[in-house]
Amino acid sequence: VQLQASGGGLVQAGGSLRLSCAPSGRIFHNYAMAWFRQAPGKEREFVAGISGLGGLTSYADSVKGRFTISRDNAKNTQYLQMNSLKPEDTALYLCAARSAWDMKSRAYEYGYWGQGTQVTVSS
Repeated sequence: VQLQASGGGLVQAGGSLRLSCAPSGRIFHNYAMAWFRQAPGKEREFVAGISGLGGLTSYADSVKGRFTISRDNAKNTQYLQMNSLKPEDTALYLCAARSAWDMKSRAYEYGYWGQGTQVTVSS
């Protein structure tokens, strides 16, 4: 199963973007999903996660209050709404899924990944 992320682009500081992530195959509704990001020369970092069925969410401190993760199980799609973007949010954003209900913040806990979508925030 591959995850296809989309919605990235170039935006000015203070702007908004909405990322989407849909699997090429079937991802069960009880799979936890997450967004990570990786900037050049930096390690991959957790951005936000959502539990299976969407009951619980978690955010990195750096995005708390600005980003919102959600999922539409009917469409088998997850989203990341990003508001008040900052230049330091610039990175390749990757969506991930794991075959368990509970979300984790470490990349190795996720077995399904997509190629990512680039987000660039200009100052």
